[in-house]
Amino acid sequence: MNDAAVRTMFETIAGGYDFQNSFLSLGQDIYWRKALAGLLDHEPATIVDVAAGTGETAMAVSRRHSRARVIGVDYSPAMLALARKKIGRRHPDGAISLISGDGRRLPLADGRADAVTISFGIRNIEERLSALEEFHRILKPDGRLYVMEFSYPDLPVLAPLYRFYFHVILPPLGNMISKTDYAYSYLAESVRDFPDDLGFCAELASAGFIMPEIVKLSFGIVKVFIARKEAS
Repeated sequence: MNDAAVRTMFETIAGGYDFQNSFLSLGQDIYWRKALAGLLDHEPATIVDVAAGTGETAMAVSRRHSRARVIGVDYSPAMLALARKKIGRRHPDGAISLISGDGRRLPLADGRADAVTISFGIRNIEERLSALEEFHRILKPDGRLYVMEFSYPDLPVLAPLYRFYFHVILPPLGNMISKTDYAYSYLAESVRDFPDDLGFCAELASAGFIMPEIVKLSFGIVKVFIARKEAS
């Protein structure tokens, strides 16, 4: 699916996006966002959350790092409209700001961020290396990138059961709930086509990042890739 089609998909499903995520993950999405926020261990002053969607990750990060400024970036007007409403109600202190932008061409200056986060969004960017290079550009020297993505569990007993759920049960169920005939079929396909751990770490290195590490959540169903921009 190309970038224009992905944008149209998110515009279509925006209204029910939060419910769909929580229902289909059995509420694990809340835990995953909290876990990601907890991994930002160097008290960054400015955090950029790319593919911010409805703002849930930005809010989780802001709650954990209350002194930080969080900038959420997304290219879906419908998603940003929902995020602005929620953040206005729950975080009226101005610690979170939202801007429209493409992950491949971020409207931010070089060295702007202490940390960059992206949750379940890198799969949706067709020119993935360009996006990773942009994340590297906006990070300060020694800044960290946190990429959270779906994967497959490592446990031999769990792996086939999860694959059956993810590729056989989830797509039609998710499509029905989202009132589309493709959104969750695309999700399953995009996870299947995403590089393995070594492949994605190689892409991070190609974008200029060093010292990648992987944190597994929920038995490896979700992984957080953490990489660093070299200190100058």
